[in-house]
Amino acid sequence: MTAYDSSAMRMTRLQAPPFWVCLLLGIAMIIAGFMVLGDVVFFAVISTIFIGWMAIFAGGFEIIHAFWTKGWGGLVWQLVLGAIYLTFGVVLVTQPLTSALILTYVLGLLLLISGIVRVLVGVSLWKQARWLMLISGLFGIMAGLVVLTGFPATGLWVLGMLLGVDLLSHGIGWLAFARQPAAKVA
Repeated sequence: MTAYDSSAMRMTRLQAPPFWVCLLLGIAMIIAGFMVLGDVVFFAVISTIFIGWMAIFAGGFEIIHAFWTKGWGGLVWQLVLGAIYLTFGVVLVTQPLTSALILTYVLGLLLLISGIVRVLVGVSLWKQARWLMLISGLFGIMAGLVVLTGFPATGLWVLGMLLGVDLLSHGIGWLAFARQPAAKVA
C-alpha cells in the first residue's frame, strides 16, 4: 500500500502574467506579424534558414547522444538519424530559397492529405454531428490545392504569409487575454 503526503498533493493557484506583460507581448507580436507580412519572401527564407539551423543542432545532439547511450543498442540508428538531420539542416541553410520551395510543396501535400482524411472522417461520422470535421477537411483540401496548383510561385510567399498571420493572431490572442480579469485556477 502506498502512502501519500497530503501536503505534497496541494493544488497551487496559477498566476496570470501581469496585464502589462500580456499587453506588451501582444503588441510586439502584432508588430512582428505586420513586419513579416510586409516582406513574406524575405521571412520565408529567414524561416527556412532558422529551421535549417535547428535541424543542424538536433542532428549534432543526436550524434553526441548516440555515444552516451551505447547500452541501448541503437547506436547505428541514432547516428543515421543524426546524419539525416545534419544533412537536411545543411541543405536548408546553404540553399534557403530552393529549400523554401521544397518545404512549401511538402506543406501543400500535407494540407491536401490531411483535408482528405478529415473529409472521410466527417462523412463516416455524419450522424454524430461531425459536419465541422467535414468543413475543416474541405478547407484543408482547398488550402492544399491553392499551394500546389500555384507552385512554384506559392513557395515564395506561403511560409512567410503563414508566419505573419500566426504572429498576428497570437498577438491578438495575448491582447484579448490581457483584457480578461485575473483567472483563479484551483
